[in-house]
Amino acid sequence: MQIGKAGAPVSHICQAYPDRVEVRGRDLCRDLMGRLSFTEYFHLLLTGREPTDDQRFFLDLLLVAIAEHGMMPTNVTARMTLAADPGSLQGAVAAGILGCGPVILGTSESCARLLEEAQEKVVAGRAPGAVAEDMARGIRASGGKVPGFGHPVHRPLDPRAERILELADARGVSGPHILLARYVRDAVAKAWGKPVTMNVAMPIAAAMLDLGFSSASVKAVPLLARTAGLLAHLAEEQQHPLGFLMAGRAEEAIDYEWQPEDGRE
Repeated sequence: MQIGKAGAPVSHICQAYPDRVEVRGRDLCRDLMGRLSFTEYFHLLLTGREPTDDQRFFLDLLLVAIAEHGMMPTNVTARMTLAADPGSLQGAVAAGILGCGPVILGTSESCARLLEEAQEKVVAGRAPGAVAEDMARGIRASGGKVPGFGHPVHRPLDPRAERILELADARGVSGPHILLARYVRDAVAKAWGKPVTMNVAMPIAAAMLDLGFSSASVKAVPLLARTAGLLAHLAEEQQHPLGFLMAGRAEEAIDYEWQPEDGRE
């Protein structure tokens, strides 16, 4: 029994034949291998098109920007998983990726959707600054948080975010979405009554939208990048184990306290 609506039974990505592999209409061995970098190949796989120079440059930049950020919970989880099952590298990577949610990895996809919604209003004739202020004020009034703002370490600025914006300006790719991101930063400061760090997620989303990526594809960048970081931590874990050390320290940090049921002692 089929559940849900299915699309046409066709894929446009790849087909393997006895003598060749075709990827997005190109011969893998005769055309792509030795010609495309992995970043260019990732762009082709993701979008069906080979990147322009700017798309390749910024895809590289964004992957580098988000791949590693220290001993984050995702990396700790992966290391502890590998310590418990040294033969399951793929399981440890999967454990880390499963923890890559909006709190740890960032909210780039949510940022992209917010910027798209804002840009639709700008195209309809509203001023970008007014759109940004309305959005920030509404989110603040509802008790929410604007995606792409706030960081526990990087204050008052996230250096990764600032570098992305700097390079986007320098290479002339800053478009309406980066402009909106800057307006949103001002609007958030106004709504919250203080400056709030624009973290790396917002410029990632803004740059990708200005370069023609869809909002649905934005999350692919931090996921791919963080996979590289996880593999680095796991390679180190195999040579210099820390997983059980971290597990032990976690247990030491937590006190046990029996809590009687219904107030009974």
